[in-house]
Amino acid sequence: MKDLSAFDLNLLRVFDAVARERHVTRAAARLNLSQPAVSNALNRLRASLGDELFLRAPGGVEPTSLALALMRPVEEMLDRLQETLAATAPFDPATSDRVFTIAFSEYAEAVLAPPLFARLATEAPGILVAIRHADRTNATALLESNEAQLAIAMLAEPAALYTRLRLLPEAFTILARPGHPLLEGELTVERYVSFPHLLHSPNGSRDGAMDRVLRDLGRTRRLGAVVAHLSAVPAILLGTDMVMTLSSRLARQMAAAHGLETLALPPDVAEATQHTRLSMIFHRRFEADQGHAWLRRLLLALAREVVADIPAEGARGSRAVAD
Repeated sequence: MKDLSAFDLNLLRVFDAVARERHVTRAAARLNLSQPAVSNALNRLRASLGDELFLRAPGGVEPTSLALALMRPVEEMLDRLQETLAATAPFDPATSDRVFTIAFSEYAEAVLAPPLFARLATEAPGILVAIRHADRTNATALLESNEAQLAIAMLAEPAALYTRLRLLPEAFTILARPGHPLLEGELTVERYVSFPHLLHSPNGSRDGAMDRVLRDLGRTRRLGAVVAHLSAVPAILLGTDMVMTLSSRLARQMAAAHGLETLALPPDVAEATQHTRLSMIFHRRFEADQGHAWLRRLLLALAREVVADIPAEGARGSRAVAD
């Protein structure tokens, strides 16, 4: 079939439901239709496209090669249509059952997810937020493919198709084991880079934010190890002479929970990081989406609350770096 002028596009909803469920009866339940109605719609689709589309199989149906080729385009078309309609529909978070997929760096998730889910539980109990990992290497790709509707991480200025909002101002703190030699004496840049550093890098990169700062200062540091998950960090630091530079908020939490010591960065390094911030980026097609706008406002408000909750005391008394 090459001419779409006589094609009933409503049949694509049936196709999508059967493709997702791989079962005609379950697809009917998903669509709130009767099983005969779904079977009739499938027969019309088969006649229009000249293909069986779904073949009987144990426990349900299996798609033909044509159905497999159509699944992704049909799913994307219906999702875009739903997004377009949602953008113009009135939005009430108290009654909405929308699903938002957002992409956070591990740090953004640690500081923003707890207050976000606490607020959703009271203000929007029907809304589901699913979080994916994001960093500077994959955030734009997730947004471009619509696998996430917004991303929050340490992100550079995106292309013109995207809007960028700056969020939390960031400071960084050094973590080390109790009794570490770096804790005694004046902390200079030379002493800071002389010890092996532990880098947290979920994407496997060996080039972290602090490496770029040090390069601008004409310095380099020696990596002792790269880990994908923060859960491994405390035991590694407690058992070695490695040090780690981490966001001050997260460093304080980790130090309190695991008996680690915190230490302010050398002044030159701290000054070079003072303009570092988390950023929120999203595709401009969501700017008029009332539900998306509500979620953005909520995350911006939560970020302001996080800043307001910063304690006055810092790392090792007078040597602290204030966020």
